[in-house]
Formats: sequence, structure tokens, C-alpha cells
Amino acid sequence: MKAQKLPSGAYRVRVSIDGKRISVTAQTADEAIYEAMALKTKRIQKQKSFPTVGECVNEYIKSKENILSPKTIYSYRTIRDSSLKEIEDIPINELTQQRIQILVNTLALTKSPKTVHNAHNLLSSVLSVYLPDFRLRTTLPRIPKRIKELPTAEDLMKAVLGSEIELPCLMGLWLGMRLSEILGAKKTDIKGGILHIHNTIVTVGGKQVEKDMTKTVASTRRIALPEHIIELISLLPPEQEYLVTLKGQAIYKKFKRLVEVNNLPEMTFHDLRHLNASVMLALNIPDKYAMERGGWSTDKVMKTVYQHTFTAERKAVDRKVDDYFIELLDTKTDTEKEKPPKNRGLYGADNGGRTRLLSLGN
Repeated sequence: MKAQKLPSGAYRVRVSIDGKRISVTAQTADEAIYEAMALKTKRIQKQKSFPTVGECVNEYIKSKENILSPKTIYSYRTIRDSSLKEIEDIPINELTQQRIQILVNTLALTKSPKTVHNAHNLLSSVLSVYLPDFRLRTTLPRIPKRIKELPTAEDLMKAVLGSEIELPCLMGLWLGMRLSEILGAKKTDIKGGILHIHNTIVTVGGKQVEKDMTKTVASTRRIALPEHIIELISLLPPEQEYLVTLKGQAIYKKFKRLVEVNNLPEMTFHDLRHLNASVMLALNIPDKYAMERGGWSTDKVMKTVYQHTFTAERKAVDRKVDDYFIELLDTKTDTEKEKPPKNRGLYGADNGGRTRLLSLGN
């Protein structure tokens, strides 16, 4: 780099920055060279600057908005706002394993192990995009194994029959459906007594969001409806499009109350799916049909899903599961015949005490 003396007595240095020739002038040659070098160095440093962790997290979430479910995106934003604030202003290239371990240690003081794992998983995904050579070796808090005691299907059936939420509960217990699938199910999804599960309604930030897709590929499935559930559906108001009109939070609260009133072990509405799986295990339902019926995903099922749906074998499986619950239903009916009819709120009683749904309500 050389300085050229101008007729005015000043010195000029020309440098190329971003393909453009820029002139720098000063009173002495050394000053001109120094300023030119400083200008070029500053530009190079700017070109090599890295975004912050917060900027990378935001960009990562934005890149997934049209791919992942709204509920997942909402959970990412929640994690960002509640767990990654301490490191959001650090340039991504300056983030170290030690700094990440400090973050994890801090989070573990006030947050559950699962929450800490979720935050670390999101950060790991972000780093895999922006710093693919960065290898995480973080020590994470151990997630304790919890063994939940669930009631028997028989006890739960006794509690559910005749209740305001009989239909959604039976769709979870008998059919193994997720709550989002139950809320998204419509009358038009039923053809020939078979329910096509393909639509879901999830709660995102306190608002219900409808999606024309299920949680996983295997979750999109068809289930033969038993006569009792078809009968409950047939008694819904003709103008009612969705099988269940109660919101998810309302069902959660009513179910929790139902469990308490009947002195059942503590459980959530989603535990109905676990109970359904346990029933199929007890009935020796082959894994292939149990996973297809419940919509659980594995690599093996993903490759073969729906290939044998509603074959003679599948119909036999449906019949076996239905017979089990029908037997519980008949046992409950016989018990009710011996008792005077009770006021069931939204339900009435006829045919010897057997309950009939009058209106599911809003």
C-alpha cells in the first residue's frame, strides 16, 4: 500500500473495498496509509461478524414456521423467552460449552428437568445449523422415572357412562384417540361406520387452532366405530358439525372432576390413550394392529402403515376390542337396572336405566 502525493501537498491512498476503489487522504503519507488500513480492517471485521444466539434462535424458529405444527412453534418461542434470555446477546461464535453448562445449571435451580432438556434440545438444533462443528457435551439433569397408577378400564367405564363427557372419554379410552383428534373429528369424517382421523384442533397460546393434519404420519388412520359410540353420535343435534363441541380446557377440568368424584387414581385425559394401549396388550392384540389402531409411530409401522387396513384380520381385532368394552357396558347396564334412575344433567335414562345422550352442549 503506497501513498501518492497530491499537488495540494496532501497524500492519497487508494484501497479496494467490496469491489469499489476508495480514496483516503491525509496530511502525511503515514496518516493516509494508516487510515486506509483501518478502513479496510474495519470492513473485514464487519464481514466476519457473527449474529447473536438470540438472532440465530429467532431465525431458526422462523425457518420452521411452515413446516412444524403451530403448537411446536409456540413451544419454541416459549422456551426462547423463558430459558435462553441469559445467552441471547452472546455472538454465536463466542458461545462455549462452559457457558452452556452454566446456563443449564442455572435453569435446573428453578425449572423441571424436562424443561431444561427441552431448552437444551432447541439450542442444540440451532447450533447444528449455525455452528455444525460445535459438539455439545452438556451434563443435563436426570429426568426421574414416574410410575403412574392408572385405574382399571372397568372402573373408568363406570365413572364415564352417563357423564357429560361420556363421548370424548370413550373416544379416548375405547378408540385410543388423542384429545386433539377428538376435538377435530366431524360427522362428515364418518362413512359406513368408519371414522377417518385426519383433522385435529390444538390449543396454542390459549386459542384453538384447527389443522388438516395429524401429529404424525401414522396418526392419520381409520377406526371402525362400535355401536354404542355410533348411537351417542346419532343423538347429537343435527346441525352440530363436530362430534365434540366442548373446548379442550373444559374437557380437562370436567375429566379431573370426574376422577375425583369417583375416587379414582390421579390421571390426565391423555392417560386414556395409555389405558387403551394397556387393554390391547392385555388382550394380546398384535403390535402391528395395536400401533395402527392407536396411531403410534415407529420406523417399521411407517413403512407398512395402512397396507392391510380393514382386512379380515383387522376386523377381527376391532371386534375383539369392541367385545371387551361392550361386556363392560353390559355389566354397567345390568347394575343400573337394579337401581332407580338418577338425574344425569345433560343425559336422560330409558330402556331399563341405560343412559342416552341428550345434548353434549358447548
